[in-house]
Amino acid sequence: MQINRTGSAQWSGGLKDGKGLISTQSGALNNYPYGFASRFEGIPGTNPEELIGAAHAGCFTMALSLILGEAGLKADHMETSAKVTLESVEGGFAITAIHLSLTGSIPGADQAKFEELAGKAKAGCPVSKALSAVPITLDVKLA
Repeated sequence: MQINRTGSAQWSGGLKDGKGLISTQSGALNNYPYGFASRFEGIPGTNPEELIGAAHAGCFTMALSLILGEAGLKADHMETSAKVTLESVEGGFAITAIHLSLTGSIPGADQAKFEELAGKAKAGCPVSKALSAVPITLDVKLA
């Protein structure tokens, strides 16, 4: 099985004065603005790092749902945030770390089991694999 998904970006202007638009095949984002100011200065709009974070959090949480099911467990609720760190390094900017923070209510699971299964999801989710050049850490809290 092969699945292809498409994202696209447009850009006009220079780095600091330019403006961009990001779109997704599904239409979830349709010509959504991004640019230098939204990436580096906190101005409204999106940026590649928060999109990577959202994709990683979504993929990881979905993978964990599968792994929980294989263990005979089912989440009442799970919430994951992914903090993507962008830093100035020698040669430019780089994503230097991703930290996943997970909170979940899982009937029948204790903290140790939840941590074990979450670790498997972190290692096995396709987005984690794609981002494997970056250190990925995880904290897990059973609610």
